[in-house]
Amino acid sequence: MQIKLKVVPKSSMNLVETEMDGSLRVKLTSPPEKGKANKQLIEILAKHYNVKKSDIKILKGETSKTKIVEINL
Repeated sequence: MQIKLKVVPKSSMNLVETEMDGSLRVKLTSPPEKGKANKQLIEILAKHYNVKKSDIKILKGETSKTKIVEINL
């Protein structure tokens, strides 16, 4: 399954929200430096979808706030 999402780094809490268009907004407490936000994004999505971290891969947007993520359910 592929999901388009928007990441908001340096937020006050970690949170997964659904937008009106069906995409996700993920708020992260980590800063967007040295891959910290991407690592935390994978951890949060793994908990949200109840899968292993290795089942989640960032396909597009490694350095962007808008990402496409693949999740193997």
